[in-house]
Amino acid sequence: MDENPLFLRSFSIDWSAIDRDSYLMGLEAIRKLESLTFHRQITIFAGENGSGKSTLLEALAVAWGFNPEGGTRNYAFSTYDSHSELHDALHLVRSPIRPAWGYFLRAESFYNVATMEEEYRAIKSMRYHEKSHGEAFLALVQENFRPEGIYFLDEPEAALSPQRQLTLLMELHRCARGSAQFIMVTHSPILLGMPGAEILSFDEGEIHPIAWEDTESYTVTSLFINSRERLLRRILDE
Repeated sequence: MDENPLFLRSFSIDWSAIDRDSYLMGLEAIRKLESLTFHRQITIFAGENGSGKSTLLEALAVAWGFNPEGGTRNYAFSTYDSHSELHDALHLVRSPIRPAWGYFLRAESFYNVATMEEEYRAIKSMRYHEKSHGEAFLALVQENFRPEGIYFLDEPEAALSPQRQLTLLMELHRCARGSAQFIMVTHSPILLGMPGAEILSFDEGEIHPIAWEDTESYTVTSLFINSRERLLRRILDE
């Protein structure tokens, strides 16, 4: 039996392909990374802003063959070229079994992807722009996420209420049980609590596994809920 049935099993980085003056050298967690192996159907990148989570996720998605702004592998559009050269330095170790489907979904370029969805699917229009941001985002997920696929998600919680984040969690869990693989960046304590997910923290200068209860997102949210008045007095008085 295959010990690692994941579509994307691992990757390594050829740092000789990266310019010494690249901004990537300023991302400590990325700069120290030589290789990484995936162990679960769902892998979550967690950590502070600017730690390199989205940079690595984007590079993995582009190296897999997705458009930098998102969509399926069939999408070929560009409104602003901002992705790093990291994808050129990645060596992906893939399963011999190809995924049946895939999608790269990022919150910051969702409007552009939704527009292209309308153009590509003119016969079966989902009318994303006639829905609220959150409704459109979730509708796109429900239309495009299926079992036996590979999916890269960058901060999907940005468009969703806490209740809709739970709906997204259910969708991801359903697909993962059907052998889909997800690699996701999130700050949401709800999505970070995904059952069976491996959380990798980019904090403290090195990528490392971390428990849900030890993530900064959980800690801060829990502190605010349980000790709101004391916390607010402390930070506002300062």
